[in-house]
Amino acid sequence: MTTAPLAAAAIAQLEAEGVDAVVGTVVNPAGLILAKAVPIRRTNTFAVPGMGASLVWHAFAIDQTGIAFTDRIGVVGDQRVRIDPSALRIIGDGLAWAPAGFFEQDGTPVPACSRGTLQRVEAALAEQGINAVVGHEIEFMLVDPDGGRLPSTLWAPYGLAGVLEREAFVRDVSAAATVAGVGIEQFHPEYGVNQFEISLTPQSPVAAADQLVLTRILIGRAARRHGLRVSLSPAPFADSVGSGAHQHFSLTTSEGPLFSGGSGAHGMTAAGESALAGVLDGLPEAQGVLCGSIVSGLRTRPGNWAGAYACWGAENREAALRFVAEGPANPYGGNVEVKVVDPSANPYFASAAILGLALDGITRNATLSPETTVDPAALSDSDRNRDCVVQLPQAQPEAIAALDNSARMRTILGDPAVDVIVAVRRLEHERYAHLDPAELADKFRMAWSV
Repeated sequence: MTTAPLAAAAIAQLEAEGVDAVVGTVVNPAGLILAKAVPIRRTNTFAVPGMGASLVWHAFAIDQTGIAFTDRIGVVGDQRVRIDPSALRIIGDGLAWAPAGFFEQDGTPVPACSRGTLQRVEAALAEQGINAVVGHEIEFMLVDPDGGRLPSTLWAPYGLAGVLEREAFVRDVSAAATVAGVGIEQFHPEYGVNQFEISLTPQSPVAAADQLVLTRILIGRAARRHGLRVSLSPAPFADSVGSGAHQHFSLTTSEGPLFSGGSGAHGMTAAGESALAGVLDGLPEAQGVLCGSIVSGLRTRPGNWAGAYACWGAENREAALRFVAEGPANPYGGNVEVKVVDPSANPYFASAAILGLALDGITRNATLSPETTVDPAALSDSDRNRDCVVQLPQAQPEAIAALDNSARMRTILGDPAVDVIVAVRRLEHERYAHLDPAELADKFRMAWSV
């Protein structure tokens, strides 16, 4: 990635608008948002050569103390965190933000960098004449400053009372998003008490993941201003349905969209069916990337609308892949929602895995399995076997092993990325597998919070 410096006039304009500092963020394989900040006049230095960072940034674990050392990652060595000035946004109160990536000291990209990995996958699609668009959803729960439950006597799933009880917070987030140039499509109370969901405007893959990270920052800042905190755990409380981080994606070539205008299922083209088949085929191997944390299994259960079964279906919210057909109610056209993704995932790696699998399916003309038109949990074992419907494992070691042994995912993400994802997740299991569900939820409720 070549980085053009900001002109002196642009920096002067930022200063005139009250910006004192620039925060640059990266997301590590455990899904943690890490950051550095510099004074505004150091912005271009933050871009090139960047700020120093130990290799262990990739290996920080969700317990906030552990480091998953590997053969490649130890106490020796240094890399550079470089911001992308072209994506810089003003976020208010004297701060600007920019996404960043990992680079070697000589300027070459670090293979384990998640943003760089997604850039490579996006480029690989472009080389095949395919344009991808990704839309992210954010589910989160408001908690008190210590991570405890907040009271609510009137909350109902999707009810107006939730908006009115947290009206100031909702308005604050919406205003901050407008200032930062974040596109919010909708913002509503969710199923759980004090749980909300935000849908973001679809963008190209890297820009969409950047927007997701920025939105999490905006939500966290707004919550603090109201004496609250935000839990981005897949399972904030063991007795709740959990929070997802669904990703929608669509694909287009010069001949038109792949998920509409064709003669296949629900208007898909042959290439669209193969793309969907590729994601479906690779889903068990990608689970460790998409929802591989030690608390992810508390959410990925039948009945939670979390995509616990590897299958696909039009508007089927219990299928791991929900197909959304083109129509008057769908202004973005045909797309696929990947429901298994949760907030513990690194969104750049998750998008890279999904889109890489879609490209793999197209390349090998993968055949799409039959559609699941009912709740997959209601099918008999013989029907599930006939239609190749598999329940994804809730046990973390199975998901980790499937990722570790996947030649397909190693081709898409690269060995360095897969190895460090496996390392951080194995450390979680080694240290905390003895905890019961309630203890796990309590321990990691705020692990991914900002």
